[in-house]
Amino acid sequence: MRAPEPDSDLDLNLDRVMTASAAALWRCWTEPELLKRWFCPLPWKVTHAEIDPRPGGRFNTRMEGPNGEAPANDVCQMDSKGCFLDIDPGRRLVFTDALREGWRPNATPFMTGIVTFAPDPDGGTRYRALVLHHDRETRIRHETMGFEEGWGTATDQLEALARSL
Repeated sequence: MRAPEPDSDLDLNLDRVMTASAAALWRCWTEPELLKRWFCPLPWKVTHAEIDPRPGGRFNTRMEGPNGEAPANDVCQMDSKGCFLDIDPGRRLVFTDALREGWRPNATPFMTGIVTFAPDPDGGTRYRALVLHHDRETRIRHETMGFEEGWGTATDQLEALARSL
């Protein structure tokens, strides 16, 4: 499966070269205890993670604020139940909140994420997170929620953790 080219009307994209290895970044995405340490910007935290990295496998998280509060918007729910659509170990994972474990539909889908890890010619790992939305309004809503800052900060946390492994 090849990732689509980003569509600026529908998608948000984060593309970086990281000094961490693809193997360490993969572990941070697929091991629940590691994911909990980086997946949302501090002081927010992931308090629960269930990850079964296989097509149809669960990708469930619970996020809480520093005082136990849920996010103050209608999109970013405290509990997110999703599933993996495609897995290429060490190279690519595709997940969505449109479906939950076992390919069962969720009531209010928001996004699909395609995360890739590839060797960079200058060293390190090219890390790309492409986030697909079903319409322009949803993409704008995600952007307004702070996609760039939030996913950027979480990615900084991801790289620091992966480098420490």
